[in-house]
Amino acid sequence: MDVRAPIEFSKGAFPGAVNLPLMNDTERQKVGTCYKQHGQDAAIELGHQLVSGVTKAKRIEAWVAFAKAHPNGCLYCFRGGLRSRLVQSWLAEAGVSYPRVAGGYKAMRGFLLNEIEQAVNQCEFVLVGGLTGCGKTDVLKRLQRALDLEGLANHRGSSFGKRATSQPAQINFENSLAIALMRCQANGQHRFVLEDESRLIGSCALPLGLYQRMQTLPVVWLEDTFDNRVSRIQQDYVVSLSEEFIALSGVEDGFQMFAQRLRQSLANIVKRLGHERYQRLDTLMQQALEAQQHSGDVTLHRAWIEGLLREYYDPMYASQRDKKSARITFSGPQDAVVDYLHRIGFG
Repeated sequence: MDVRAPIEFSKGAFPGAVNLPLMNDTERQKVGTCYKQHGQDAAIELGHQLVSGVTKAKRIEAWVAFAKAHPNGCLYCFRGGLRSRLVQSWLAEAGVSYPRVAGGYKAMRGFLLNEIEQAVNQCEFVLVGGLTGCGKTDVLKRLQRALDLEGLANHRGSSFGKRATSQPAQINFENSLAIALMRCQANGQHRFVLEDESRLIGSCALPLGLYQRMQTLPVVWLEDTFDNRVSRIQQDYVVSLSEEFIALSGVEDGFQMFAQRLRQSLANIVKRLGHERYQRLDTLMQQALEAQQHSGDVTLHRAWIEGLLREYYDPMYASQRDKKSARITFSGPQDAVVDYLHRIGFG
């Protein structure tokens, strides 16, 4: 139970935490201003005035309900100071004994960052690389020792990788990564397969230590046919993405939001594509979107996907493969890659 103000919670919290604040954002701001102008005692007195009577009773009721629903839980504020101690004491007065985190969010955050650093230094890793659309995420799903960084970042990793739902805050991404590593290690797992990523997965940055380690790791290169890659991209970035938007916003608005997202993703790389190529691919994309909207037919999307792969992504990834050639220990189609990873103890 996170008893910090909502604005603090939105900047970073822990997976599974529920925000039941002692003070809302306005109350916190007033107390903070009072502290700066008149000192701690006056600020504490103002806080008790703001959170009193019916307001106090409702908040205690919510805390008690949470504690009863989560008897093995705990509560925390930012530093494990006044706010969490006060909530804990009010809960005790209501007949509920509930633990709080000593050091609060700040201490837990430091602990999780340290866990990432230790895992980077102590665990073994193998990367799965390959051309765009070759199915690297599909490989991870077939392995028990895989860590899905893109899943944690809620992003597919490319210029077109944004999902219909937003990405986590950077702090939340790092917290989720640390907890995923801790859970795996608690189960005796100290070997991990990762997808070969750039430093940024959308707006989420990999921890620097992990990214630097990834530049030295062995790479397994996944191969697939061009047609299969086009089909996979069409499924992920057209069919599935449109379904995500429609599920969130309805058929008409959802499709318009999907179409706008797809065209904006292409526009975001116009400088790297060049104006002529961008205009040609954008025209193909618009034609495909019109056909999809009117008939549900998505086959026209293959034209711009094929052009984007041949003229942009494949040359870029081929260059990256050359740079990593000394680290590539195996290459092959999906089944062969999965079998190889099992054989070397990373399955």
